[in-house]
Amino acid sequence: QVQLVESGGGLVQAGGSLRLSCAASGRTFSSYAMGWFRQAPGKEREFVAAISWGGGNTVYADSVKGRFTISRDNAKTTLYLQMNNLKPEDTAVYYCAGMRSRSAPTRAAREYGYWGQGTQVTVSS
Repeated sequence: QVQLVESGGGLVQAGGSLRLSCAASGRTFSSYAMGWFRQAPGKEREFVAAISWGGGNTVYADSVKGRFTISRDNAKTTLYLQMNNLKPEDTAVYYCAGMRSRSAPTRAAREYGYWGQGTQVTVSS
């Protein structure tokens, strides 16, 4: 099993940047594909980005492609999401999620069995 704890959220103006981190417990982090999801008030949770266990394969939602970058450091058992050129519509609670798999990363939330508690990102206009 793996436990996930997000950090790095906050309030930022439109056009600004934030870097989210997700610290994972356990020595099996490198066996997990990882993803970031977000949920805005009154909306369903949506996929943001995902990365394979080794970091060589990434996928992004169209809405964040070119602005967000997902990465991981398996030695530090940490997942990252660098968010640039933030927009008010990026405002949401961001969650990291883990899927014990060495397959390609997936956009489907139902495939992820481990979730963090979330971190709030608020982008002001």
